[in-house]
Amino acid sequence: MSNTRILLVEDDPNFGSVLSDYLRLNDYEVVHAEDGNVGFAKFKSEAFDLCIFDVMMPRKDGFSLAREIQEHNSAHVPFIFLTAKNMKEDMVKGFKLGADDYLTKPFDSEVLLLKIQAILNRRNTRPEPLKTEYVLSSFQFHSKLRELKSDKGTIKLSPKENRLLEMLVQRKNEVLSRSEALKTIWHDDNYFTSRSMDVYIAKLRKYLKEDPKLEIINVHGEGFRLVESS
Repeated sequence: MSNTRILLVEDDPNFGSVLSDYLRLNDYEVVHAEDGNVGFAKFKSEAFDLCIFDVMMPRKDGFSLAREIQEHNSAHVPFIFLTAKNMKEDMVKGFKLGADDYLTKPFDSEVLLLKIQAILNRRNTRPEPLKTEYVLSSFQFHSKLRELKSDKGTIKLSPKENRLLEMLVQRKNEVLSRSEALKTIWHDDNYFTSRSMDVYIAKLRKYLKEDPKLEIINVHGEGFRLVESS
């Protein structure tokens, strides 16, 4: 029996039961929740390798559940949406929320298996996590602790400040695209999230301004570049 655990959140008890049994027959451990609230409680209390969410559910729909899990889920557990609607807007919304894939009912069960296997294979072949401690000229940046240290003291960064600085540092002297940062940190790329990111860029510039060797530069039409001069 595989150790791979799947959380299936599907409000149709018959379909949920049939799909759960099918996945178990293919060596997956499955926990079936019949609404989004129960699914979220299960996710918080147990460990899963992959989640499958029906979109249209009472009490809490699949999109709302995915959004809550994204906020709670530091390990970035992959998830697939199931829906009875074949609407481009829903698919776009699902992928913007970070979905790894999307299936429209009715679907071929073997296709779902192939998608699950592909997602898990990608996850298992990902490179080792990037380092969490960086030297930035006169600063020491500890992304795991969300701390930016210098001789003048320690700045405790907010989660978004920390993630944005980490992305800039990992691409130091290269361009970090605005779209990539927005989709990674805010899970959306629109006017309002873009304005919010500009506020965080301004905060990071304020923190770094004591060191003249460091500068966050706007790259028109593309994004930002953290430059460390020699």
